[in-house]
Amino acid sequence: MSPAYDLGHSGEAYHPLDSSGSGGGKDASAPSSSTAQIRHPMAQRTSWWRQFRRYKLPAVLLMFLLLASCLAYRILSAEQDAPPLDLHRSSPLLDAYEDFSAMRAGDLKMRIEEMVRIKSTVSVELRELESRRQKLQSDISQYNQKIEELKQELLREQTELERLKISVEQAQVAQREAVQRNTPDLALPRSLLPNTLPRRMNPISGGMAASCEMHNCFNHSRCSLTSGFPVYLYDPDEHSVQRKGYDIDGFLKTTLKQTLGYNAHIVKDPKHACIYLVLVGEALLEQDLLRNNRYAAQEAEHQQPSTPSQANDCPVDMDKLYSLPYWGGDGRNHVLLNLARRDLTSHRTNPLYKQNTMRAIVVQSAFERDQFRSGYDLIVPPILGPPGGDVWQECAEMVPARRKYLLSYQGELRPKQSGLKNPLDAFILEHLADMAKGATQDRFVLQFQCIPATEQLEGDSLPDWTLCGSDSSRRQLLKDSTFALILPPLDGRVSSTLMLARIYEALRSGAVPVILGADELRLPYAETLDWRRSALLLPKARITELHFLLRAVQDADLLLLRRQGRLVWERYLSSVQATVDTVIASLRDRLGIPPRPVPAVIAQSVFNSTFIPLKSDPPVGLDTEPEESLGPIEPPYPSPAYRRNYTILRMQAKEAWNDWLDPFYLYPQLPFDPAMPSEAKFMGSHTGFRPIGKGLGGAGKEFGESLGGNYPREQFTIVMLTYEREQVLMDSLGRLYGLPYLHKVVVVWNSPKPPLDDLRWPDIGVPVAVLRAPRNSLNNRFLPFDVIETEAVLSVDDDAHLRHDEILFGFRVWREHRDRVVGFPGRYHAWDLGNPNGQWHYNSNYSCELSMVLTGAAFVHKYYLYLYTYHLPQAIRDKVDEYMNCEDIAMNFLVSHITRKPPVKVTSRWTFRCPGCPVSLSEDDTHFQERHKCINFFSRVFGYTPLLNTQFRADSILFKTRIPHDKQKCFKYI
Repeated sequence: MSPAYDLGHSGEAYHPLDSSGSGGGKDASAPSSSTAQIRHPMAQRTSWWRQFRRYKLPAVLLMFLLLASCLAYRILSAEQDAPPLDLHRSSPLLDAYEDFSAMRAGDLKMRIEEMVRIKSTVSVELRELESRRQKLQSDISQYNQKIEELKQELLREQTELERLKISVEQAQVAQREAVQRNTPDLALPRSLLPNTLPRRMNPISGGMAASCEMHNCFNHSRCSLTSGFPVYLYDPDEHSVQRKGYDIDGFLKTTLKQTLGYNAHIVKDPKHACIYLVLVGEALLEQDLLRNNRYAAQEAEHQQPSTPSQANDCPVDMDKLYSLPYWGGDGRNHVLLNLARRDLTSHRTNPLYKQNTMRAIVVQSAFERDQFRSGYDLIVPPILGPPGGDVWQECAEMVPARRKYLLSYQGELRPKQSGLKNPLDAFILEHLADMAKGATQDRFVLQFQCIPATEQLEGDSLPDWTLCGSDSSRRQLLKDSTFALILPPLDGRVSSTLMLARIYEALRSGAVPVILGADELRLPYAETLDWRRSALLLPKARITELHFLLRAVQDADLLLLRRQGRLVWERYLSSVQATVDTVIASLRDRLGIPPRPVPAVIAQSVFNSTFIPLKSDPPVGLDTEPEESLGPIEPPYPSPAYRRNYTILRMQAKEAWNDWLDPFYLYPQLPFDPAMPSEAKFMGSHTGFRPIGKGLGGAGKEFGESLGGNYPREQFTIVMLTYEREQVLMDSLGRLYGLPYLHKVVVVWNSPKPPLDDLRWPDIGVPVAVLRAPRNSLNNRFLPFDVIETEAVLSVDDDAHLRHDEILFGFRVWREHRDRVVGFPGRYHAWDLGNPNGQWHYNSNYSCELSMVLTGAAFVHKYYLYLYTYHLPQAIRDKVDEYMNCEDIAMNFLVSHITRKPPVKVTSRWTFRCPGCPVSLSEDDTHFQERHKCINFFSRVFGYTPLLNTQFRADSILFKTRIPHDKQKCFKYI
């Protein structure tokens, strides 16, 4: 047992107490074994005490007891406040000062209890000290982390300050540009319409009418450039111009009124009209209409009048025509529509021949040479298709390029008594017969007599090559033919209904038309359509070289001709809707009037007008490097819209009609808008351009300050489709904070359930529009909402994780490839070698080729959103809804079909998917099977597979390039 210890006020080490002091404090009267050891010193003290008086002894003893008590109290207090000691070092000292063997059992027990109490106290204090030490270490670690965060924040704020300085400079430049601008700020044109009916003019003679052209017979004052080309239709039921005994086919009247009702140019007030449409045909005898009113146009060649009329019998009553309420005396700005459908052979296909139509424009299929007024009248094919809708089922596959027969023709000259008056025509038939019988491996079907014979009443027929067989038999032959021969009409006509019907059927079946005597003919919409891209146009004198020419056409050219022919047929000839829209567009194109703007989808917010969603602070700095400046902070800047209203169809009408195949609408912007020469951005046309280093160029620092490139400054919109994954969506939105060049985020809320009221939307510095989808459909990803105000659209999945530098690099690459899909996840279509019929497979394995970029993270031009919604066949969008899949494949098909270019893949840091997100639809086992089916179905709809392969991806210029230490790379990691 160790002796007691004393702790001084100065905090020194403990000191052992002697046993007398301790004993006096514990038990002063108890006998002790140590008494005998101290008798000799006490005897010396007794002799000294005898000198004192006996009455003083009690007082001394009392004082000694008081001192002993105070000393014992001090020792106990010091033991409780003493710091822990190293008992291993102090034990020898204790043993040196006290002999425990001489202590009594009670004292020893008390001493042990006292030491145990001291030990427990010391242990508690040790634990408290260890806890304090750990807390201090944690605080130090937190402070160090805070210091590092502050350093990072300092770098970030310095970078932000530099961005703000750049932003201020660019804002000043934009202000100077606005002050110096000397061109009008174009936008959607405001309609400037007439407000009076046409003035009545004097009628003109037939001789004057024959010389009509747009400059001397058309009243341009009713059709201002900003009018939008308003069109008025005389109701054929109220304003019939047929003679007694004739009437217009009910199907044609009803369908025409319905299709024109969908046309944006139609107006109800005749005072506002630029042109007036009058339906004059197809006029048939009323007894024929009552006898047979079949819908199927393919039986048209069998539908003949029961009683032939005289050749000079005109079904149009000219007096009724002249008496139309807005005829104005001379018929100016009137368009007479004679649309053939059932009667393709009689004189009634050209009822206005030798009639004085005055200044009215005639639109029909058949024209005599002395009747047709070039640049004024309009040739249209007969209406042989349905009212409208998808027509891809009518078409044949485009491949293989070479078919069973090299050239085919079936026809018979009717009436039989009419002969070939031109010796060249007889020679042509003779040569064609010899070519078919010649020693060659090429196969021909050239029949100039109908086998079996086709019944046809010839009393009222014009001399021409009639159609043989039924529509189905001709269609099957044309599907087996590489080329289809088209012979010109007889008797010097520039166009005939039967000839145009042959062209219609050839294009529909993918047989390239070979038009003999094309230099003597006039083809439909020849002012705008380039027929050399979809047909072989030959003069009759080339008949002896025909076989050689057909053999010389290579497969690539052959498929190009077939593809263009199908596009022309689908867009301009296939249906009543297509014909009516093309007639109006052709007339409007003559006048140089811009079309109506394409309708945007009106956005409807998922929140009501009174609800204000809760906001939260976004996470800062998660996807950016603090020392990397990716671009300036800019206020929202929408892309300039409708700047080329009055030039696009004047300068690029050929492309609009033959490449883009969409002259019907005016778009805010096009991905095909031309780029200016490099020096223009420094010499007179600098508005909006932000060259790198103000034109001097530069590396990373200068690169990050400006967009550069070949186009003026712009921003992009992010479109994000989501369905009941609120937290995933909030995380994705939060990561967009501070993203340069971001104009807006559009969230398409695909769920029927609205967002939770207590959902906190991160405040990312730009507007976030949450839109209610009309229904749960993946097609909603590509709806052209009116709130999308930029050309560049970044389509992103709600679980995609892209860093800021990746997004901005993709944006910069897209600016150089505006007409293509530019994005991150690449896929390709692979041919199934194990399938004898041939099929495509969707493949996501590693490959050195790709043909698709998934729109889960890709830039597209807003123009393609319009095409996807309004131009893509409905069957494809229905298939997307059926599978809830493949909308990204459909967009890749569409863009490659329009441009004939592959997508562009940009580099990625493999952060595309969110690792903590719930399982998505793409991980379902049936996902890939559905995508296999989609590719093959889409190929059937398009008639071919438009996807093209590419073998490269885009990286920034200085990527993996050694540069001086004082320079920065374009991107730190890209």
